[in-house]
Amino acid sequence: MDQDVSLGVTMTLTQSELPEMRAGGRLREYAVVYRCYRTQAGGGFGNQVDHPFAWGVLVYVDDTVARIYSARGLPREWTDLTRLEVWMRDQGFWYWWMRNDLDPLGARENQGENELGDGEDSHDSLDFPPSPTRDIDGMAE
Repeated sequence: MDQDVSLGVTMTLTQSELPEMRAGGRLREYAVVYRCYRTQAGGGFGNQVDHPFAWGVLVYVDDTVARIYSARGLPREWTDLTRLEVWMRDQGFWYWWMRNDLDPLGARENQGENELGDGEDSHDSLDFPPSPTRDIDGMAE
């Protein structure tokens, strides 16, 4: 199923249309930053096989969900959330939701398990110092 269809996207906007929509009171306060499949190759993460995802932006115009497109007619994509945050603030957004339906949950934790190679939980192999005992007042003994 197409991701835009599943997210309810029914229109597109370019960056240059955002101020007009905001001035007309049609642009809602919150936007959505979401994980999307890359459509453009380039940047520091040009290898789409190793880096298949990017970040896109959805905005609410009246009661309609719109995806932000470039002036060239392609979806705007970011591979760096820091740069995306600067862009969002430059566009007048101070609040946004983040959504990631594409990266598997626990991917970072699973990397640690794969590095061990024996199926052990990565936390079991670490030696943590014992916790200090606490007295009634909550002070360490």
